Amino acid sequence: MTKIRVTQIKSKIGRPERQKKTLAALGLKKMHQSVEHEGTPQILGMVNVVKHLVKVEEI
Repeated sequence: MTKIRVTQIKSKIGRPERQKKTLAALGLKKMHQSVEHEGTPQILGMVNVVKHLVKVEEI
């Protein structure tokens, strides 16, 4: 599996509750915070739900 770095680039204010919970499940709590995850199908699916709020880089 490849490792990915997910960085929150837009605010979760005013977003649906599902998107807020998805960001929390990814470990993102505030703007410009980055977390690293394995590129599993589950993580990639979560990233796809909030792709307009995050930036994804392969490491």
